[in-house]
Amino acid sequence: MIGVHTKLRISGLLVPNGPGPQRALIVASFVSRVGNGLFNTAAVLYFTLVVRLPAAQVGAGLTIAGLTGLLAGIPAGNLADRYGPRTVWLTTLTMQAATMAAFVLIHSWVTFTLVATLDRLAATGSGAAGGALIARTGGERPAAFRARLRTFVNLGVVLGTLGAAFAVSADTRTAYTALILANAASFACAALIALAGVPNYRPLPRPEEHHRWAVLSDRPFVSFVALYGAMGLQYQTVSLLLPIWLSAHTDAPRWTVAAVYAVNSGVCALLQSRIGSRVESPRQGGRAFRLAGLLFLVSCPLMALTADVPVRIAPGLAVLAVCVHSLGEVWESSAGYALGFGLAPDHAQGQYQGLFGIGFDAGQALAPVVLTTAVLGLGHAGWLLLGVFFAALGAAGPAVAAWAQRTRLTSAARDGLSPVP
Repeated sequence: MIGVHTKLRISGLLVPNGPGPQRALIVASFVSRVGNGLFNTAAVLYFTLVVRLPAAQVGAGLTIAGLTGLLAGIPAGNLADRYGPRTVWLTTLTMQAATMAAFVLIHSWVTFTLVATLDRLAATGSGAAGGALIARTGGERPAAFRARLRTFVNLGVVLGTLGAAFAVSADTRTAYTALILANAASFACAALIALAGVPNYRPLPRPEEHHRWAVLSDRPFVSFVALYGAMGLQYQTVSLLLPIWLSAHTDAPRWTVAAVYAVNSGVCALLQSRIGSRVESPRQGGRAFRLAGLLFLVSCPLMALTADVPVRIAPGLAVLAVCVHSLGEVWESSAGYALGFGLAPDHAQGQYQGLFGIGFDAGQALAPVVLTTAVLGLGHAGWLLLGVFFAALGAAGPAVAAWAQRTRLTSAARDGLSPVP
């Protein structure tokens, strides 16, 4: 009889895998994301109201930190591939715990920017190493595991956000400090959970032609990273653009914004496992990406129409639009997992996840400027163009997936290996 843990043979190495390591990684990720939800909700208020930094300085410091943090993606991924993903992930979690705790000690813009930069470097490195760890822990049904992981990650952020509401309502230095220290503790707890429950996977053998920047020469993968980073604007369409639109262009009740957040989180949490577990291969990922673009093409005009309907109808239309958009988000994230992991060589998952994270983070950094200037500036036409933009990106998904598979079939035939399915 086979035990609880299955054994996967990868490149000649027997690696323990199964429910235990997967459960530990899910719990560790959930705990750290609860902390993220606690901190992210109140971070700007803490820096501006408690530390008393001008909003412009906070924005400049976060921009510097965000751009500098991108530099850690590929180097951290290479370290994960060379020394093992768990070792690097635990190191970055420890760094995040330290930098987060240091936020309670800052008193000037220089120290704020320095701590924020170190924090973003650690966070980017954590994403690369964590991605490699997800790939090694996936087991025989990696798509189902990744879908469950994302579901709990989303739930963690929601719970953290709800918890932060109490500190924001109290609006005291003590309350904000408690949030920051709780986030620091969440990273430390996540590291301890991973240390106890996730195996220390050995590095996989690398081919002689492998080099530290090999991912940059993988043109199909780089192309998908660019597509996914651009499609990432859809996240802030709900979290940033729609709330501004509802406030400035409609008479919808203010509770509509809260309803939008709740519906988005609920739809993603309910459907991620069901849909994501069915998107396994790169080919399925390409099709899922196309479907996501079509759903965004429908949701964006619906959001724009909230300004043209009676006030009693606007909240319902906004919720309907967000339901459609959230369904697209589930398909888009499932496509990202299928292609982001499925196209990466086993021995270089860290490096590939590092570039994947850079592309996504770069898109998120540009999103506020693009959405608030281009879309809001053009009004209804801007919303329509945004939907068409998403649909065009999605339409390219199957072609990029097919291109990537052709290159891997050629490489596999040359090297005598099994191709990507």
